[in-house]
Amino acid sequence: MSVDAALIPLLREINDLKRVRAAGIDGTLAARAFRRSWGRLVAGDSPVTVALRETALAVAGCRLGGIDRTMLTRAGLSDGEATEVLQSAFDAVAEPLDPLLAAALRDHLSEPEPAAAEAPAFVHDLERQPRAGATRPGHPRLILEPPESHADHCMIVAVYAVLVGPAYRADPAVPFLAGLAHHFHNAVMPDSGFAGEMLLGRHLEPVMARLTEEIIATLPDHLARACREARTILPDAETPEAKAFHSADVIDRVLQMDQYARVASFELRHAVEEMELVHAGPLQDFQTGLLRTVGLIR
Repeated sequence: MSVDAALIPLLREINDLKRVRAAGIDGTLAARAFRRSWGRLVAGDSPVTVALRETALAVAGCRLGGIDRTMLTRAGLSDGEATEVLQSAFDAVAEPLDPLLAAALRDHLSEPEPAAAEAPAFVHDLERQPRAGATRPGHPRLILEPPESHADHCMIVAVYAVLVGPAYRADPAVPFLAGLAHHFHNAVMPDSGFAGEMLLGRHLEPVMARLTEEIIATLPDHLARACREARTILPDAETPEAKAFHSADVIDRVLQMDQYARVASFELRHAVEEMELVHAGPLQDFQTGLLRTVGLIR
C-alpha cells in the first residue's frame, strides 16, 4: 500500500494555504488553522474531531481561500446556504480522496464554526519560528524566500496525514496530532536544519527531548498524554499511523521546494494564457486588444 499519485495535485493546492492570507486574519490560513486546532484541543475537543474538521476546511479552502462560514453568514447567507458553498468547494477538488474519508470530511462542513479558544503560547512561537529550508552537512544553506513557519509546516503535515491515511488504513487522529506536535522543540530552538543539528552531535537528542518536554508540560494532562502517545510514531515507519505521518512530512517538504521552483520559472504567459488573467466576459475583447496594442501580450 502507498499513496496514490492522483492525490498530489490536491496536496499541492492545500500546500498553498501556507501562502494565502486575508484581511482580518493574522498570518497565513495554515497558521490560523494551526492556532485554531490547538485552541480547540486545549478546550477539550477530541483529536479525531479536530483532525476531520480541520482537514475538511483545508480541502474546501483550496478554492475558497479565506472565505469561510463566518464570512458567508456575515454577508447574509443562511447556515444552509453557507454549507452549500463550503461543500461545493470541497466537491470541486475531492475526487481523488478515499470515498469513505471524503464523506466523513464533507459532513463536518455542515457543522457550525467552532467556538474561538485561546491557543497555547508555544503555538505563537512556532508561527514566528521560520523553517531552515534545504541544508546539507558540509554545505552552505540554500536560502529560499519567503521562508515558511513551523506552524505552517506542522499544520499542512497534519492535514496531509489524514488525507493519505486510508492508503495505509491509518487512524486519522494519531498522525494528525503527531503532525501538529512533531516540532515542539522549535518553539524554543531556532531551526538550523539538518546541517546545523548535526553539529550538536551527542547533545542534539537530549536538547530536543528537554525542550519538547518543556512544551508538553504546558498542556492539560489529557492532551499532554495524547501528544506523548502520538509522538511515539516519529522514530520509524512501522505502523500504519507512522507511515501516514512520514508520508505527509516528506511530501510537504518536497512540495514546499516545488513551490519555490515554480515561482522561479514563472512566465507572464502562464498567467495570461493558462490562467486566463483576462477573464471571459463582455470586456475581454476590449482588454486583450488593448494589451496587444501596447505590446504586453502577443
